[in-house]
Amino acid sequence: MGSSQKELDQLRLIRSPNIGPVSYRQLMARFGSARAALDALPDLIRRGGGKHGMLANTSDIAREFQLVQTLGARHVFMEDADYPYLLSHLDNAPPVICVKGDLGLLARPTVALVGARNASAGACQFARQLAFELGQMGLSVVSGLARGIDTAAHIGSLEGGTVGVIAGGIDIVYPPENRALQDAIATNGLLIAEQPPGIEPRARHFPYRNRIIAGSSAGTVVIEAAPKSGSLITARLAAEAGREVMAIPGSPLDPRSRGCNQLIRDGATLVQNASEIAELIAPLDMRMLVSTVKPVKPMTVMADDSSEAERSAAINLMGMTYVSVDELVRQSGCSQEIVQLVLLEIELSGKLERGAGGKVRLTA
Repeated sequence: MGSSQKELDQLRLIRSPNIGPVSYRQLMARFGSARAALDALPDLIRRGGGKHGMLANTSDIAREFQLVQTLGARHVFMEDADYPYLLSHLDNAPPVICVKGDLGLLARPTVALVGARNASAGACQFARQLAFELGQMGLSVVSGLARGIDTAAHIGSLEGGTVGVIAGGIDIVYPPENRALQDAIATNGLLIAEQPPGIEPRARHFPYRNRIIAGSSAGTVVIEAAPKSGSLITARLAAEAGREVMAIPGSPLDPRSRGCNQLIRDGATLVQNASEIAELIAPLDMRMLVSTVKPVKPMTVMADDSSEAERSAAINLMGMTYVSVDELVRQSGCSQEIVQLVLLEIELSGKLERGAGGKVRLTA
């Protein structure tokens, strides 16, 4: 099935430089369509201090659509009815994902199982059995196809329903030894990728993947994690999204358990079996899935223009340190609409970085 002009415009907007999840949503809210936003981009970039209004190449966009279809996958945009419901609740939900397999798995109750890459044999066995039992209870298990706990979780839930979120393109296997497993998930489960096909995973891509794992799930369970493990990032993202955070306790003598024990000390729920996990996520999951209509997040209607004095007032308050938008509004005396407009223009010019909690800062 071919792509529509609307989809081509949406993907071109998403793939254009300096367009992130927040700026995409703001542009769509302001202009009403990707086509109108694309037409307005050069002027917005110029007003933000950018020199070049570069847009994604239309030929590249058409080739991406064709390649994704050739791979047996498809694009799902956040405006689509079958975009994952729980994921859509994230403020920085990816505007488009590539999926291959059964997207219906994310319409079921979902739980993420994550943990150490260098996990112990006992922890991998436990994760595999836990995932199997969760699948038998009708839950979909989400993980990141990494070595160790992720791999064990996917293997255990392959029969019951597993979702693999990959850091690179939908056609990239990482780690290489998981090729057979990734193929099996594409056939019997669901693969999700935010990056375009052909993109090899880089360090910066893994936190993006982690937010999809956390955002697609009603709760996240951590099984063995060192104090600086990426699994703890997933747990933090889950907590920020209002999801349940759970951890399997471990021996204080094993460094691989210190992250889990720290999570429990900081307020995560200690769990030991599949029944406890299912009981914890059931209230949240039912509350969010009872409605078949996805809520429309309130988007500020931005002003069409701003005076130079107002723009300067907002810009001069910013620096290399993260600050909240509300604080910029408070100190500048400008309206929320004006500040959001100025921030959008600066971001489009490549001079603004968005951080956790909606905070922003200028880039070097």
